[in-house]
Amino acid sequence: MDDVDAIQAQIARNMLRSGDWVTARLDHVAYLEKAPLVYWIIAVAYKVFGVHDWAARIPIALSVMALAWLTAAFGTWAFGRRAGLYAGLSIATAIGLFLFTRILIPDVMLTLTIALAMWAFLRALDEEETHPRWWAFLLAASLGTGLLLKSLIALAFPVAAGVIYLFLTKQFFLRRTWQRLRPVGGLLVVLVIAAPWHILATLRNPPYFSFALHGGPGHYHGFLWFYFINEQVLRFLNLRYPRDYNTVPRLWFWLLHFAWLFPWSVYFPALGKLSYRPLDRAGRTRLLALSWTGFILVFFTFSTTQEYYSMPCYPALALLLGSAMAMGGAWIRRGTRVLCGVAALAALTALGIFVAVRHLPTPGDISQALSHHPGAYTLSLGHMLDLTFDSFAYLRLPLAVASLAFLVGAIGTLRWTGQRAFLATAVMMIIFFHAARLALVVFDPFLSSRPLAEAILSAPEGSLINNRNYYEFSSITFYTDRDALILNGRYFNLEYGSFAPGAPKVFIDDAEFKQRWLEPQRYFLLAYAKAFGDFEKLVGQERLAVVASGGGKMVITNHPLQTAGPSVRSP
Repeated sequence: MDDVDAIQAQIARNMLRSGDWVTARLDHVAYLEKAPLVYWIIAVAYKVFGVHDWAARIPIALSVMALAWLTAAFGTWAFGRRAGLYAGLSIATAIGLFLFTRILIPDVMLTLTIALAMWAFLRALDEEETHPRWWAFLLAASLGTGLLLKSLIALAFPVAAGVIYLFLTKQFFLRRTWQRLRPVGGLLVVLVIAAPWHILATLRNPPYFSFALHGGPGHYHGFLWFYFINEQVLRFLNLRYPRDYNTVPRLWFWLLHFAWLFPWSVYFPALGKLSYRPLDRAGRTRLLALSWTGFILVFFTFSTTQEYYSMPCYPALALLLGSAMAMGGAWIRRGTRVLCGVAALAALTALGIFVAVRHLPTPGDISQALSHHPGAYTLSLGHMLDLTFDSFAYLRLPLAVASLAFLVGAIGTLRWTGQRAFLATAVMMIIFFHAARLALVVFDPFLSSRPLAEAILSAPEGSLINNRNYYEFSSITFYTDRDALILNGRYFNLEYGSFAPGAPKVFIDDAEFKQRWLEPQRYFLLAYAKAFGDFEKLVGQERLAVVASGGGKMVITNHPLQTAGPSVRSP
């Protein structure tokens, strides 16, 4: 657990400990850019299970299961039981949902609220529905909850998709439509759910109003400006400050959905054969799913975007895929044959790499064999570019399991078509996800700093100093449950809050570091191994004792430990 995972987990712990459920804080610095509901839910998990890394992940795991069930239920209501099953399978075993829920971000929760809002929208409008009022209430409650998860896009995506649908079906100007949707009552529900936190956060983090359309070093305009103008408007326009993010090229953003929805994306061509005419419940659902997907993809075409930003349209695509798979036809059969070929090629590739690296040495951990592309790390999957051929020697077991998974898929899709082929594909993905989990275990020393935190906990008491960005060693602050001074790291996510009135002075420069490092008090410096030489020049080799190292990272102390050997030279 490092980077954003430990950040989210630590904020939730801070809220639980301090009793301040309004303003998120890291290292006692206000962290104003995110909505609070994910922190609240993690804090509740801590209250029930205790503060553990696995407890922090429980809400994400439950949300994934709820999303799969909801998509299946939505599909069953719209198209029938078989289509519902296929829709649920499609989203539950899609690579994108698996990948982007390894990270502790609230997007799957947002996706759940949007999917629920879309189903409630159709149910409220359905003339056969006997309780439209309750579905209208559920629609509003989903929108309000989404606002507390991901701010305005939680409102914009379902509302825009619904408006497009109403125009396409010529229902927008019908009085009956608004009588069933109850927008006035719905607005009140949204405000009751979402307004209190926004008001309290504004009052506790003044100034209250600022309409500046630019930010910069040392500028502080309060919560309202940062949360809405900077995080919503300026981020959309790619003008947000600080510029701590990257964006996926537009063409790749679209094309990568073949990967995120794999293996079911092989059936995308079959979606062109579906009827989107709103003559029955199935047609209306397909049309809404198309409006839903289209708006989200077009929205992010004109905005900055990460790979996972389009997750809210996964249920819509799964519904369309489930409908097409249940109907069958030539394009589904062709898709199954394509999938057979892809799975066979993947099995041979994984097996070939396994054979090629089986005798390569594997000293230390996988970080020894990885390259480094820091410029790509602002993308959620940027570390994938670090893989080298030699690094696969550390992944022999995952490669073998992945090869088995793809072999199962290739055989199943070769022998069968229809439901049996779909179930074989789902089994393939379950085995492949296990291979991916094994690979993440191998990557743990590189992606997480937990072993370093354990070394600190077993050493004499001391204060932490984090070299550069707080995020890179965030798991050490989580696992040790200690705050840290931040050396030359007043940038990115904590920069804005550090200029708030009364913000703690946790940022230090080289001069203050040197002064503290030469004091009798013990400090633990968290740094990358490549920076060791810089600290030799700053304080001298004799004042640097390495406590632990791994994954290209080091813990260094200013006073030798009894169990430590002599000071070491730069690695």
